Amino acid sequence: MANTFGHLFRITTWGESHGGGVGVVVDGCPPRLSLSEADIQPDLDRRRPGQSKIVSPRKEADTVQILSGVFEGKTLGTPICMWVRNEDARSEAYSEMKTKFRPSHADYTYQAKFGIRAWPGGGRTSARETIGRVAAGAIAKKLLREKYGVEVLAYVKQVQNIIADIDPAKVKPAEVEANIVRCPEAGIANKMIELIEKMRQAGDTVGGIVEGVARGVPPGWGEPVFDRLEADLAKAMLSLPASKGFDIGSGFKGILMTGREHNDPFRAEDGKVHTTSNRSGGIQGGISNGETIYFQVAFKPVATVMHEQHTVDENLQNTTLTGRGRHDPCVLPRAVPMVEAMTALVLIDHALRHKAQCED
Repeated sequence: MANTFGHLFRITTWGESHGGGVGVVVDGCPPRLSLSEADIQPDLDRRRPGQSKIVSPRKEADTVQILSGVFEGKTLGTPICMWVRNEDARSEAYSEMKTKFRPSHADYTYQAKFGIRAWPGGGRTSARETIGRVAAGAIAKKLLREKYGVEVLAYVKQVQNIIADIDPAKVKPAEVEANIVRCPEAGIANKMIELIEKMRQAGDTVGGIVEGVARGVPPGWGEPVFDRLEADLAKAMLSLPASKGFDIGSGFKGILMTGREHNDPFRAEDGKVHTTSNRSGGIQGGISNGETIYFQVAFKPVATVMHEQHTVDENLQNTTLTGRGRHDPCVLPRAVPMVEAMTALVLIDHALRHKAQCED
């Protein structure tokens, strides 16, 4: 199984939803970075369940522990292992799923591939796997911020047909965290919360879009062919649970423009090159151009709904299944730190690759 992501800054996540715990091994982190659990925990708190009325009520503290790779508050340059204990798993809620496949989950496909699966909570396919990503991403974000002056953030831009108008070059983290849905436009956020709550009460779910932003990325990060910066971002985002689409800059809307309308004109000022528009989303030819990187990730409605649906069992008999357990009516608020983490992991990996290849 492909549980490792990255080249020079590599992470390997491990653990199942209802096992003893979940975690990550980070390899390739430079030495002498100041690091403690206090640097990791805030992002895990933003990702954890039970934080508001519009997310899963599963009660997990998600308290991180650093097991290796740090000594006297500094990274050693050796593998950093972090883990979080599972404390509130209730496997009995999944007993019917032992033999029945949940519609639009990974139950059937996992069984078809491996011939075995950890059915409580979805096992390895659960969103709890992302704890390791977010923990590793917190380290990557700190490296990017302190060594390169790069800021990474994300926010909820759209829930179903409710869309916020947000300038990715100006949005502030405090605005994102000002409400439980993590949409920086307060009036729109209230409408989003009302819709998600309505869906929760109806036993249904809803999807939408998270926008990711990276500011301060210098020109030159990325590769011109297979490891294009936007290609690695796309892979990172589409590896997240429930993600279904990715576009960057003008994205699919760009097809409505002509080339003259879409191009980002270059200008030189104070010895630096910049563009007068940013429809490229900060990346051209697979390489960062120094402008703000921004992209959108589409997340589907959560697959577990509290209604009877048609399915099959492991004996390939037609049957029905009603969703049980504790689930998010909308994944978006908790997906925000996940998108930030994967963005940071891609960027720090390319920063180190650029340094290795191009810097003296």
